[in-house]
Amino acid sequence: MVASRPEPLLSVEDLRVKFATEDGIVGAVDGVSLELNPGEILGIVGESGSGKSVSAQTIMGLTRSPNASISGSVRFHGNDLVSATEEDLQSIRGQEISMVFQDPMTSLNPVYRVGDQIVEQIEAHRELPRDEAKRRSVELLASVGIPNAAERVDDYPYEFSGGMRQRAMIAMALALEPRVLIADEPTTALDVTIQAQIMALIQRLNEERGLAVILITHDLGVIAEVADRVLVMYAGQIVEQGSLDEIFYDPQHPYTWGLMGSLTRLDQPPPERLPQIAGQPPSLLSPPSGCRFRPRCPHAFEKCTELPGLEERLAGASGHADRCWLDPQDKKELREVEGRIGLEVLTRGSPAGAAEGEPV
Repeated sequence: MVASRPEPLLSVEDLRVKFATEDGIVGAVDGVSLELNPGEILGIVGESGSGKSVSAQTIMGLTRSPNASISGSVRFHGNDLVSATEEDLQSIRGQEISMVFQDPMTSLNPVYRVGDQIVEQIEAHRELPRDEAKRRSVELLASVGIPNAAERVDDYPYEFSGGMRQRAMIAMALALEPRVLIADEPTTALDVTIQAQIMALIQRLNEERGLAVILITHDLGVIAEVADRVLVMYAGQIVEQGSLDEIFYDPQHPYTWGLMGSLTRLDQPPPERLPQIAGQPPSLLSPPSGCRFRPRCPHAFEKCTELPGLEERLAGASGHADRCWLDPQDKKELREVEGRIGLEVLTRGSPAGAAEGEPV
């Protein structure tokens, strides 16, 4: 008897987010669907502007504005957060789903003590005496590795280092013991040592508390450390999804190959110049027709003028899907060739004389 698949904790279906601007309509998120299971770490990776943060903020109900158009569904505990009232969202934010933002210095109020900001959040959702909420804030700061938490709780954000501010943000996000933590670029602007500590902290919280995590980053190296599954986003769309091993050892989309090729290899001599994917991401005011990666893809062909669906194209694939018209066998052969030449075709940039936006 085949075991039934567990019900996802969070389910996003065909999410689309558009913003009206002076220059036109920006399609920031275009048909994103994902599932987050209990106790899972889901990594979302892609270049800046690929729609990662907007997707996460929409889940939290933070993109609602007069110039925003949102469609699709975000289901949590059977409730659709897209159509939920602001009052309903207030009861979910922090208590059920929490978010750690990119820059803790701009997320923390500089004129309030760190402990008071945690206490305020606790008091907004729990009927606790202030001294008990204060004691809880000390416990939270200690649990995320801040030394002398009983003393540091009364410090202001400017008295914390960048790594400690990020830890304080994580403590605040965990104050009400949510079931889902969305970490949006939690290691941005941190040095590699502190970055490793923050990622180890998130992994420990995931293991000890069964905390489900959505980890958003542009760094595949960070994803490789902790993620169970990975979504690769480009120009507002998911272009590949699969388990960590599938994405790292059998990537199917040329954009994923480019991201992988942009990683510095410790087992090879350092390159003369840092690898990069040729060209620039498209404007979401007027994205290219067909495959959105087509203008930058060295393997584009006539079929790529049609938009490929996000489909499982490998025989026996279970959840590993990509948005590319190339045949899986052709992809394998191309990856082997590019592996031998150091992904030069993706790292040289546009050749002299090539037309702007033309595949290279």
